[in-house]
Amino acid sequence: MGRTAASSRPQRGDDGSHSPLPSQPDASPLPDHLENLAGRARGYLEAASSANTRRAYSADWKHFSTWCRRQGLGIIPPSPQTVGLYITACASGDSGGKPNSVSTIERRLSSLSWNYSQRGLSLDRKDRHIATIMAGVRNTHAVPPRQKEAILLGDLVAMLETLDRGSLRGLRDRAILLVGFAGGLRRSEIVGLDIGRDQTEDGRGWIEIFEEGLLVTLRGKTGWREVEIGRGSTATTCPVTALETWLKFARIAHGPLFRRVTGKGRQVGAERLKDQEVARLVKRTALAAGVRGDLPEREREKKFSGHSLRAGLASSAEVDERYVQKQLGHASAEMTRKYQRRRDRFRINLTKASGL
Repeated sequence: MGRTAASSRPQRGDDGSHSPLPSQPDASPLPDHLENLAGRARGYLEAASSANTRRAYSADWKHFSTWCRRQGLGIIPPSPQTVGLYITACASGDSGGKPNSVSTIERRLSSLSWNYSQRGLSLDRKDRHIATIMAGVRNTHAVPPRQKEAILLGDLVAMLETLDRGSLRGLRDRAILLVGFAGGLRRSEIVGLDIGRDQTEDGRGWIEIFEEGLLVTLRGKTGWREVEIGRGSTATTCPVTALETWLKFARIAHGPLFRRVTGKGRQVGAERLKDQEVARLVKRTALAAGVRGDLPEREREKKFSGHSLRAGLASSAEVDERYVQKQLGHASAEMTRKYQRRRDRFRINLTKASGL
């Protein structure tokens, strides 16, 4: 006898969430070897996107599911009309809380598409109920993008001076700032590094220290790549020296590279540092160093993040653009130019070139 319609539908929780590989209590148990394959498949599904992306997609789906439940609307099957109303509610602030920005709404829409696809369903984002409303939202609410401030060389040196050189936490934070800047690394790439290859299950790369510098092998958004971090001209600003000092005094020889410091700064734990800590470190030291002191305090707090280090390298390195693109792991030069804050500003004066 064929399966009923009810048993063929994906299993769904109260918030509309369910696994891409749903359990089927009405079906016969899988053989052990297939259960193992199913477990591995779930692992591969998780590895297909970053933890931050999965958290955002899960939160957006929950937000959408909650809104639909409050309005008495169903979420399965996907309805362009329902999604159109949801977009309108997000833009107007009727979905709970303040109105969402255009970028937040676009992310929520991407999240819905991804979540539906994981359930074997398709949301047509080109449907007029979605596309036309999104066009109207962009025309009405779109604002220029807010880019994070680039940490330039002088800024970085001032930030380093705010750190305690005599503490383990200070040594660690110094290494994070210098390696993150010189490598043009994302915050997730910084904390995802291990001392060596294949040392942890959650590692996203490893380091090798040579006489000439540091070789970082990592898995980023565009796949595996190698990043070369050469030794600096002085020991005080050399990222390799800072890293070697941290490893020596922290007595780390295996596992995660950057870890939590506990016991009032006297002990190094085994736990890998969270990527949010990199963003907090950049923000805290930039504010303490007085970077962009020309701005009001409240505005300054919004200017800095982990990406400020990445943008700082792109803006500071006076080399051919293709080398910066390779270091940052960008697929296009256009993306690299978005990171080059102020580097080429007014370098070419077309006013004078035109004869004015």
